[in-house]
Amino acid sequence: MAAAAPVPAVPAQADGAFHFGFKRSKGGQPASIDEEGFKDILEKHRAIFRGTSSAVPGAKDLYLTFDNGYENGFTPAILDVLRDKKVPAIFFLTGHYVLSKPELVKRMAAEGHLIGNHSWSHPDMTQVSDGKIREELAKVKASVTELTGVPKMAFVRPPRGIFSERVLRVCAEEGYSNVFWSVAYKDWDPNEQRGADYAYRQVMAQLHPGAVILLHSVSRDNTQALARIIDDARKQGYEFKSLDSIAARTY
Repeated sequence: MAAAAPVPAVPAQADGAFHFGFKRSKGGQPASIDEEGFKDILEKHRAIFRGTSSAVPGAKDLYLTFDNGYENGFTPAILDVLRDKKVPAIFFLTGHYVLSKPELVKRMAAEGHLIGNHSWSHPDMTQVSDGKIREELAKVKASVTELTGVPKMAFVRPPRGIFSERVLRVCAEEGYSNVFWSVAYKDWDPNEQRGADYAYRQVMAQLHPGAVILLHSVSRDNTQALARIIDDARKQGYEFKSLDSIAARTY
């Protein structure tokens, strides 16, 4: 149920589809999508890849995002760390997650985190109709609103990072900003965890101003490394901001 890792952007076989990919940051330089073949589409539809909450160029903002396709027992500990460190995050939820873990959904909202739409059944949106996309989004939003009382849902992450211009357009027409990422690593397979130090090194090596960090909540490594990542990012002058504070998208 979790989203796919960043891979080179290769046009898929239908709907002008792409698998989201990016050139990783090195030495604090911004991650790049200059050569991926879809930069103009993201700009046209104001999708989020990197961003800033500040009018000051080079502000060291970070945006922490989690994909929650299903629960693997780690989200309570993740929420504990975020609460203790006073860090905002956004959790992109599927229908399965909303139905199976309503108390955690309520806790996310109660503790001030954003909840994003990751679709009801996690389909390849490039392979379904406009109407089906709208239905997938509407079911998640309605269910989350019923649980939390929060009527607004402003952000969507296409399942597995597969998208097309049509998908971005339909989601935007439904009032969503499409959200991708500029920091990520292979963390979504519970059977391929390599330890908290590995997770820490992977994330810290990619940090850059305006980074949108993608983590999967099913990862034990992420959970164990999260507090250290937050503390050491702050030591480097970074600030964790809520995704809804983005004032300018950068590509």
